[in-house]
Amino acid sequence: MRIDARDIHVRFGDAQVLRGVALAVGPGEMVGLIGANGAGKSTLLRVLAGVQAPGEGAVLYDGRPSRAIGERELARRVAFLAQDGEALWPLSVAAVVALGRLPYRRPFAGLSAADRAAVGRAMGAAEVKPFRERVVGTLSGGERMRVLLARALAVEGDILLADEPIAALDPLHQLQVMALLRATARRGAGVVVVLHDLTLAARFCGRLVLLSGGRVLADGPAEAVLADANVAEAYGVTLARGERAGETYLLPWEPVAVGCHGHAHIREER
Repeated sequence: MRIDARDIHVRFGDAQVLRGVALAVGPGEMVGLIGANGAGKSTLLRVLAGVQAPGEGAVLYDGRPSRAIGERELARRVAFLAQDGEALWPLSVAAVVALGRLPYRRPFAGLSAADRAAVGRAMGAAEVKPFRERVVGTLSGGERMRVLLARALAVEGDILLADEPIAALDPLHQLQVMALLRATARRGAGVVVVLHDLTLAARFCGRLVLLSGGRVLADGPAEAVLADANVAEAYGVTLARGERAGETYLLPWEPVAVGCHGHAHIREER
């Protein structure tokens, strides 16, 4: 499936959150959606998922609007992991992951063999099988996030939209989840993931989309998107850059200097 968002505008009260955003994502792509807090990343992801209706513009799924596809079919083809997804119900891990198969099930029907197989694959991929019988509310924040990721993976959709899936994870599981998302894309799904860690975004995503002030400031390969001028404008910081095993890592280093007219200027390295 290909998602094509065209001229998306979203306003919440007096706040214009998205301003004419265009974004297309196709099969096999892993796109990192980056930007400062309040840039509009989560809102854009909800619009792509069909959860948030844009005030202006349109989202097409293989060239069709969501109303032409239907809610059930869209839920089968687009999996969405929300940033603030809660998992506080008194359900086991296995039961929560199985919720990802609801779009495939008839009313009041149990899990089919295909459903059970998909749930097993998802729990294995997210490494939550060891606590499959535990009640989700007893898990740590990072463990719950992996359960919710497994629920999204169980959909086995054409598109996976994940909003900050590594925010609550320790470094090992951050690397494992990013590798899992990349493997999902390599199997043919389109993946869009909201990230704040620029090193992981550059390392794992084939393409970055940088939002600033509700607009797309840059869209393309990491080395172009994370140019000093773009980072200074979007984040108000300079980056320290290094290399390990042929890959670049980036660290936020210091705030940019602000000139007398309010313009940001990159400080020279000392």
